[in-house]
Amino acid sequence: MSTTEVEYSVDKPLNREPPVKRLVASFITPDDAYYDRNHGPIPHLSADKHTVTVNGLVSQPLTLSIAQLRSDFPQHEVVCALQCAGNRRHTMRTLLKEVQGIDWMDAAVMNCKWRGPRLRDVLEKAGVQKNREGLHVAFGCYQVKCQDDDWFGGSVKLERGLREDGEVILALEMNDKPLPHAHGHPVRVVIPGVTGARWVKWLDRITVQENESPNYYQRRDYKILPPDATDSQSAQKYWDKVPPIMEMPINSVVAVPDDNETITLPPSGKVEVNGYAVPQGDQGPVTRVEVSGDGGKTWVDAQLEGSAKDKKWCWVLWRADVPVEKGSGREILSRATDAGGNTQQEHSEWNLRGVVYNGYGASRGLAVV
Repeated sequence: MSTTEVEYSVDKPLNREPPVKRLVASFITPDDAYYDRNHGPIPHLSADKHTVTVNGLVSQPLTLSIAQLRSDFPQHEVVCALQCAGNRRHTMRTLLKEVQGIDWMDAAVMNCKWRGPRLRDVLEKAGVQKNREGLHVAFGCYQVKCQDDDWFGGSVKLERGLREDGEVILALEMNDKPLPHAHGHPVRVVIPGVTGARWVKWLDRITVQENESPNYYQRRDYKILPPDATDSQSAQKYWDKVPPIMEMPINSVVAVPDDNETITLPPSGKVEVNGYAVPQGDQGPVTRVEVSGDGGKTWVDAQLEGSAKDKKWCWVLWRADVPVEKGSGREILSRATDAGGNTQQEHSEWNLRGVVYNGYGASRGLAVV
């Protein structure tokens, strides 16, 4: 492995998000608006030397170079949102109750174009066994040590990985360029609709196996613990009982205006509001976003911009002109609905790790003059 140019350490990994206003300025997220979530250093790997091993319950184990992944398989392109399970944790923490974890605001998400071979094509070449019921496909990166484990891994059910309409790929490109080092160069897993914790970066191993990944971040993190798990000690009995987070929920965020801004009300009495919305799992696209300037008493339908409403896996950017009364402490709310009929509720249930919060999007503390 090559870790001679590690930028961040195990103790201080790179974790950051852009200003939410910057995030919603473009349907395809540009380089300067990416969020970063890491549990250890960033390895700088050579695409010429890196290989991916495919093993486990397959009849023909493989060791594939990046060149082979590019030339030996059809290349598939998918536009989809990548989301941290902790996106909007700050809202759960401040609106409901204290939680454990990085204080993510509303911008731990990005919408990108990904390109590479389908996972199903690679597994078929490796001779994945025909009796697939109950099996898992696990992804591993053994390049660097993480905060809580010697390697990073995740898994999904094999059925999910093999679905042609699931569009799971081994991404070699992101937004028509090679993956950046911080986002998994030279290859990462892309699993549309599933939390980013399973999108293993710097991928070097794919294993078909009977059980889910034994990695710490699959077994003892990224789970929605029940409300009576109120601290690390009371959580212990639940880690082996609660399933790992997979699909991300329906969600929306009010990005403009941002919290605590002062707004001059135009003669129309309406404020222009912008934001993003993401569908639940594989039940996209987002079909409707409603916005309220009076605490949810009345709602205005937002315009869904661009071609996003035709895309299953990606976010929509939306705008609405919303009536708001003058005064202090005003708030603007949003709620999204997708093609599967999922609609945001006012709040989601509290959990210790503060994950998958998807209550109404909101901009709070506004002064309207």
